[in-house]
Amino acid sequence: MLENKKKIYIIGTVGVPACYGGFESLVDNLLDYTPSDVEYTVFCSAKKYENRLETYKGARLIYLDRDANGKDSILYDYESMKIAVREKADIMLVLGVSGCIFLPKIRRAFKGKIITNIDGLEWKRDKWKFYAKWLLHFSEKQAVRYSDIIIGDNKGITDYVNTAYKSVVAKKRVELIAYGGDQVTRVEDDSLYEKYPFCHEKYAVTVCRIEPENNVHVILEAFSSLPENPLVIVGNWEKSDYGKALKVQYSSFKNIHLLDPIYEPHSINWIRSNATLYVHGHSAGGTNPSLVEAMNLGLPILAFDCVYNRATTEEKCLYWKTSADIVRLVTGENARFSEIGKSMLEAGKRLYSWQRISEQYNALLL
Repeated sequence: MLENKKKIYIIGTVGVPACYGGFESLVDNLLDYTPSDVEYTVFCSAKKYENRLETYKGARLIYLDRDANGKDSILYDYESMKIAVREKADIMLVLGVSGCIFLPKIRRAFKGKIITNIDGLEWKRDKWKFYAKWLLHFSEKQAVRYSDIIIGDNKGITDYVNTAYKSVVAKKRVELIAYGGDQVTRVEDDSLYEKYPFCHEKYAVTVCRIEPENNVHVILEAFSSLPENPLVIVGNWEKSDYGKALKVQYSSFKNIHLLDPIYEPHSINWIRSNATLYVHGHSAGGTNPSLVEAMNLGLPILAFDCVYNRATTEEKCLYWKTSADIVRLVTGENARFSEIGKSMLEAGKRLYSWQRISEQYNALLL
């Protein structure tokens, strides 16, 4: 490690180069704006990277032989924290609360600053059973109590922290920092019509994990009654019984196209670029990466009506709760889509640029 540089250890992601989700994209983009007096170390899951780089965008990479998600994430984060303590990091940037159950022990040994992004209130998600919810909620409490700075990616999250932990955070900093989305660009590539011929028609698109909290069943129910309105949904249908059941139920509808995950940016951006509408069903969490990316593509958006989505979109798109709401908006409000798309693009560029997000994170490192 170079001397006289502040040592920042990033904990809680699958790793970089980003190939997985929101936190990974966050780190990948943060590294593009590394201050001259900072050196990052990023922990990576060895199970996800066959080609294990020693460095990436100037950051040192450390690989752990554990999964960064699921039950193993608790020990993955804990091992990362112990290495950061041993190597005398100046700051731990902890993304997510999985390993924060160990923060009381880490705090006694660590003299540096701990900054934790608590993510999207994972313990409230229906997919978790009672014990998992209890553990995630307890980890969140430990994160708030033992971190020096708590980050929420949405006003709904920071409001929750300031209310639920009022006495704890009175002498702490609670910061609102969202995600960037301007890494996406519109793509023109006629050759992809051969692979996705249904994209010749005007269509709506959704990109998400296939989970109940993302209201995929509601979106599919709505478009099953709109045979003249094609829908493309990209997601991990085989990951759960919920996804498998929906795939069986809706695969026969000619206007509904259920695609497996697409990780290659060119193709997924092409599919989104050519859409005439983005339908966003997330009901849990904070600022969702796929939503801010859709905003940066200037897509008209129909978003599930919750505090997080309203905050992200500045209450400038269309909102729904039921499948009947979606049908009504698609058929009755389409004259407003162009105007909404322009509003989304303006807000996306203004609020969710990676340069802006990186500047906000870098300000916490001082």
